[in-house]
Amino acid sequence: MSASETAPDGGAGPDLGNSAATETSDEGLLTQLREFPAPFWIANTMEMLERLAYYGLRTVLPVYMVLSIEEGGPQFTHIQKGLIYAWWAAVQSFLPVVTGGYADRYGYKSTVGVSIAIKMAGYIVMAYATEMASAMTGGASDTVPGHETVFAIFAAGALLLAAGTAIFKPGLQGIIAVNLPDKRASLGWSVFYQLVNVGGFLGPILAGVMRLMAWKWVFISCAAIVALNYLLFFTFDEPEKPHAEEESRGVLRVFWDSAIGITEPRLMAFLVIFSGFWMMFYQLFDLLPNFIDDWVDSRDVVDTLVRPVFAMFGGEIPAQWKGHLPQEYMININAGMCMLFAFYIGFWTGKVRSMTAMVAGILVSAGAIYALGMSDNGWWTLLAIASFSLGELMASPTKLRYFAGIAPPGKKALYLGYVNATTGIGWAIGSTIAGELYEKSGDKVVLARRYLVEILGQDAAAVAKMAKTTVLPKLAALKGVDLEGARVLLWDTYEPWRVWGTFALIGVVSMAGLLVFDQITRREPEWEPFALIAVAGAVAAYSYGVMWSVIFAVLMGLWLVLHRVRPSWLP
Repeated sequence: MSASETAPDGGAGPDLGNSAATETSDEGLLTQLREFPAPFWIANTMEMLERLAYYGLRTVLPVYMVLSIEEGGPQFTHIQKGLIYAWWAAVQSFLPVVTGGYADRYGYKSTVGVSIAIKMAGYIVMAYATEMASAMTGGASDTVPGHETVFAIFAAGALLLAAGTAIFKPGLQGIIAVNLPDKRASLGWSVFYQLVNVGGFLGPILAGVMRLMAWKWVFISCAAIVALNYLLFFTFDEPEKPHAEEESRGVLRVFWDSAIGITEPRLMAFLVIFSGFWMMFYQLFDLLPNFIDDWVDSRDVVDTLVRPVFAMFGGEIPAQWKGHLPQEYMININAGMCMLFAFYIGFWTGKVRSMTAMVAGILVSAGAIYALGMSDNGWWTLLAIASFSLGELMASPTKLRYFAGIAPPGKKALYLGYVNATTGIGWAIGSTIAGELYEKSGDKVVLARRYLVEILGQDAAAVAKMAKTTVLPKLAALKGVDLEGARVLLWDTYEPWRVWGTFALIGVVSMAGLLVFDQITRREPEWEPFALIAVAGAVAAYSYGVMWSVIFAVLMGLWLVLHRVRPSWLP
């Protein structure tokens, strides 16, 4: 699960997490769990339901977005898909920087209640985007792949879902934060992380069943699950929180403090550097589903493991699977690993410095991302996903120690909102990079069209007009092989697996940047802000491009200027 799905698991000091967790207790686990009040458990249950719906959709959505019109999809290109995810990431990850402050100011429950309705609307709009576009265009969009009206409506639904999530997260996590006894913070956030992954694990299973019925049922069932949170919403009161100082601030001041606070050099430098991890991570949900669907041969996994399980209950694998294990079940090993091993890895990382755990986690994750391209075998892909999950468990929860100790009273949701920015940077910019890269050198149908023209000498205009579902059969027929043979031919010819090397290198650069960041912040020299701007700029220049490097440097420079000439403007 991503940073926006997790929360701090320790009480780091104001050194931004350079110390290891120190929370210990001789009391039994059940005794400690009984100390948590009822609102803590209700809020965690609401989070689990929200994640169940969210990841139920997220793990199948990349496949649906590029699904052919003939098969009931909108047939977006990977570039269009990447743009949707980029805007989704920007809204979901950066809006909490502001909504967290408003949740602190105006109440956690009210923001959660509004967010549930927004999320339901998002699921429904995406479900009926093609029908709505057809009505608006008089049917003109029905046969056009990636039609602009379908794209606009579907993107609007995705942004509604993103906005609802952005409002839900700080409010819900704020409820949990103020209901945590200080001495039980580590255990409390571990419980939270565990339940997040229970929802994340069950969601893809539900979606896999629903899409066998019809794709719309995936969206509709997710909306219904989110609606269940209203049944829990009215079972507890707005929690009390320290807020006397906050109440004096106006709406515009809340917005300004939320927006400018994130540009503090040490905070923003960390967010920029660590974002390389999330650039890798989100390809697990945005790109890997398409890669598995296009290239991975999971028939051995089905024959060895899945088919016997079905046979035990007198059933057979669905014909729609075509002998392969659907990608959502393969990727779901990530949530399964997190669900099973969160406590164990958390126990280990609690014994070492936060930076040590994060660097180790990024190294493991980068190796796993690179390994995804080393073989098209289903078992190997499962092993790579499992390995990435271990790295995630080292890096993701530990990262949030950086924010746990620096959140002042009454600003829990605000600082938990800041956490989402590191996700947004990597996810938003990474989505556009991944979309363009995969459209050019990874998509199986795109490469099949290329093979037909470049190698088999077919007419380019005629190939471009072919329906998406006819391209692979045409190539297979001309080469005298079956569809599996055509897949292997394209795999060997165009090497689509190279896409994973790009993201693995970005992870390694992020890891190196963290090591330098750690050395600078531990020594706290007078020139620290300028050094951090340089390090963050270098990492951003490699990972995202010079333009983004300059933008981040300017934002941090703005904070330094205000700190010198107008300190009263800073929160």
